Amino acid sequence: MRIRVVLVLLLLLIALASQGARFLVVDAPQRSDVIIVLAGETSNRPARAVALLRQGMAPRIFLDVEANELVYDQTRTEIAQRYVNSLPDKERITVCPITGLSTFGETDDVNRCLQPLGVHSVLIVTSASHTGRALRIFRHRLPQYQFTAAAAQDPVHFGTLWWTNREWAKTTLDEWLKLTWWELVDRWK
Repeated sequence: MRIRVVLVLLLLLIALASQGARFLVVDAPQRSDVIIVLAGETSNRPARAVALLRQGMAPRIFLDVEANELVYDQTRTEIAQRYVNSLPDKERITVCPITGLSTFGETDDVNRCLQPLGVHSVLIVTSASHTGRALRIFRHRLPQYQFTAAAAQDPVHFGTLWWTNREWAKTTLDEWLKLTWWELVDRWK
């Protein structure tokens, strides 16, 4: 009898673990006052945001960019501004310099960029694996805004069949560790 119970529990654990990556992803964008592209990955996130802008999901984008980091001899904000200037929608896209080195810290910078606009609803665009945690953090730290999320897919770094690809497994494990840290430590600061 005990072996059956252990086997059933083991099968249940395997079934839940196999869905571990899916539990991280929230991809339910809603029309909003503004789109925020979280700092980090720089090709899929901005491209997804621009596509959402062109679909009419929001009238403007804020592109979060690490302000204190150099890439060779240029700041990331200079590089980002050059990217924005190359787009036909450049009047509707603003670089938001950030100094926070985590999603938790980034919320302060986002609030600084959004506050003067009087916006109420914000669509976060970030990597698929990061959407669930980002939503939790932003909703907790900035309750004055209504947040939704759109997932920027990056099949090189993340997929829901996480156990089939080494990089996907690393990303999934890393995101679960960060989510656990948020829930157990940072949330209570």
